[in-house]
Amino acid sequence: MKKIGVLTSGGDSPGMNAAIRAVVRKAIFHDVEVYGIYQGYTGLMTGQIKKLELGSVGDIIHRGGTFLYSARSEEFKTLEGQKKGIEQLNKHGIEGLVVIGGDGSYRGAEKLTEHGFPCVGVPGTIDNDIPGTDFTIGFDTAINTVIDAIDKIRDTATSHERTYIIEVMGRHAGDIALWSGLAGGAETILIPEATVDMEDVIGRLKRGHDRGKRHSIIVVAEGVGSGVEIGKQIKEATNLETRVSVLGHIQRGGSPTVSDRVLASRLGAYSVELLLDGKKGRAVGIKENKLVDFSISEALSQRHTLDLSMYKLSEELSI
Repeated sequence: MKKIGVLTSGGDSPGMNAAIRAVVRKAIFHDVEVYGIYQGYTGLMTGQIKKLELGSVGDIIHRGGTFLYSARSEEFKTLEGQKKGIEQLNKHGIEGLVVIGGDGSYRGAEKLTEHGFPCVGVPGTIDNDIPGTDFTIGFDTAINTVIDAIDKIRDTATSHERTYIIEVMGRHAGDIALWSGLAGGAETILIPEATVDMEDVIGRLKRGHDRGKRHSIIVVAEGVGSGVEIGKQIKEATNLETRVSVLGHIQRGGSPTVSDRVLASRLGAYSVELLLDGKKGRAVGIKENKLVDFSISEALSQRHTLDLSMYKLSEELSI
């Protein structure tokens, strides 16, 4: 294999640039040319492809987002769209592809592999919801962004004796809410993986208020429901002064943490090793701090699981 491509797809995450850098430099170290594909699968279909040199990835390891840009593509889900992508890959002589992204990006890589084109997936998503790996690129940065916000909000919650509901990202996975909520000392954490009992939430707030507690932090994953609506329910049931902060896309941005830079570098380089070893349809990950690879199809057929012992611990520590 003498030419490989790399693209980022779906939602951006801090550390994607570090992963691209690792792919480019690892490949060039092994005398393999690397081509950057801009705008994700959309750019693949339209031929937005450019050769990358060592200098192309200089001074990007510390930058959030992805300099290759990212996009979601409905057309690429079709057979016609996939054929357009393969035609462009063949036109540029690209023999293997590294795809950095989440489950939607993996599905595109799976389809290309089914058509005979070697792909390797690298998990880039702040949600930490890819089965087969303990952590995804961007998760650590995102939860550090959230905990910074929680710490600041707690200051004003204490000063004004208020209950704050903080809504974080996570439509189907509660990892961001759980990790940041536990680290931030939240009184209640609401995640999609656990049944939400609003009577219990309200009862906990009332008991805290009765023993003299004058402020509280509640962290809500967006997949559970609207933080605004939950805030209204709490206000009506307790008459406590309540405020809501929806953190939104701030969680996706920022310079990646040391953990994310190292993880991205290791996974990006490993993906190149797999391609050069003739492997395809694989995804890379980390388990107990060791690099692993597994079938993309296998990963997509499984459901992401969350460590509910951490959830139980958060309840025990917030009595």
